[in-house]
Amino acid sequence: MAEKTGRSDPTRTLALLWRAKEPPARGPKPGLSVDRIVAAAIALADEAGVAALSMRKVAERLGVGTMSLYTYVPGKDELLNLMVDTVLAEADRPEAFSGTWREALELHARADRAVALRHPWLVSLSTPGLMLLGPAETARSEFAMRAVSGIGLTQREMVDIVNLVDGYVRGVAQITADIGAADRESDVDYEEWWDKATPMLERFIQQSRYPTLYAAWYSGAFETSPSEGFEFGLQRLLDGVERFVDERARG
Repeated sequence: MAEKTGRSDPTRTLALLWRAKEPPARGPKPGLSVDRIVAAAIALADEAGVAALSMRKVAERLGVGTMSLYTYVPGKDELLNLMVDTVLAEADRPEAFSGTWREALELHARADRAVALRHPWLVSLSTPGLMLLGPAETARSEFAMRAVSGIGLTQREMVDIVNLVDGYVRGVAQITADIGAADRESDVDYEEWWDKATPMLERFIQQSRYPTLYAAWYSGAFETSPSEGFEFGLQRLLDGVERFVDERARG
């Protein structure tokens, strides 16, 4: 059976995401379930990336025939949606949050980044409009929208601000995922690569020709940790949002 890619039947996918589809009464191997299939797929994607994922490989990991999976999950499209929603449920977002809107968006951004670090393939699948809203994604969106509600913004502005924060997190996560993918595909890891390249770069990046870049390089500015860089960018982004909110409040 061919594995479809692209958009599948949204009603069928949503039924799976919300577990509204009844499990098969007979046929597949006892003990097989949507949750087990999704867990096996996530483990495979974590190990080798989502590009290497296939229904056949998931079946092999579970010790069943490939056709057994299709009774529970109709195809790879549905499986990818299920994987995204399942890992999003790992994020720590309390239903009751008593902090400020800014603290809530900080928590939202950090929770998404933590999930993306555990599952680098997530960022390539979580593009708005391509994944359908399952229970975890719905709860995630509700938390973010609630964070910016009641602070004087229009509904459109609330959506735009949440998208702005999500876009920042997604962009940083994509860079991290790309570095990880390059490490997996190369026989030299990221740190080794730079150790080998640095002597040559020091020859070519001369102070007389590139004084600004040279000064930043030798000051150690490029050695900021990923966490520090993420927090710096997040705070500057939220500074801008805060100014906008304050201007709104002043009329």
